[in-house]
Amino acid sequence: MLSKNQIKLIKSLNKKKHRLEHGLFVTEGVKVIKEFLKSSFKLRALYSIADIFHIEEGESHIISQKELDKITNLKTSQTALAVFEIPKPAVPSKKPQLTLALDGIRDPGNLGTIIRMCDWFGIEQLICSPDTVDCFNPKVVQATMGSLTRVNIIYTELNTYLSDTSAHTYGAYMEGVNVYESKLVTENTIIVLGNEANGISSEIQSHIDERISIPSYGQSKGAESLNVAMAGSILLSEFKRR
Repeated sequence: MLSKNQIKLIKSLNKKKHRLEHGLFVTEGVKVIKEFLKSSFKLRALYSIADIFHIEEGESHIISQKELDKITNLKTSQTALAVFEIPKPAVPSKKPQLTLALDGIRDPGNLGTIIRMCDWFGIEQLICSPDTVDCFNPKVVQATMGSLTRVNIIYTELNTYLSDTSAHTYGAYMEGVNVYESKLVTENTIIVLGNEANGISSEIQSHIDERISIPSYGQSKGAESLNVAMAGSILLSEFKRR
């Protein structure tokens, strides 16, 4: 049976301060856990209602559905929950490439979708400002569907990072040059996406070389803006198409 200490530890990992304190995070569901098991992430403990995993390292526990329901972060538990170690922070790559940078993204679902989007479009590294939501937040981890194992996510002072780079920097704005009509630089390039409510901060705006936007074709003009993850996907698709 699960001990009170095990339950307390697992539930505490919902909060960033406890994830940092213990160096651990949670992921759930057979498919997502298998993605992490075949990656470089180190398993600490696995809890499952059936013996469906074959692991060589880390603890493995068969528990009841009732016990799983006590530790899940989901509305409906998904067969298994695993605790993995948070790896050492990645170092930004200096090779010329297309990179995405996030300035204050707060919604876990948005970050999870953006990480999955980076995986789809072959973006190797995602640069995040310190006030961007933690990528090991349980909601972020679930939303990535395993893509967290294939994208290097670096949290750093974005102002300093952009000051030190020679890359051509684009900023996504509501008012900017139509991305479909722009002569895009697609290598040694950074695309900056801003906060869901406030956009790119004034501090970061000084580092933007070009402002680009996605035109609206709706006749009613009723939609004020695109979701940031959706906008990022459209922009990456256009940069990759070029």
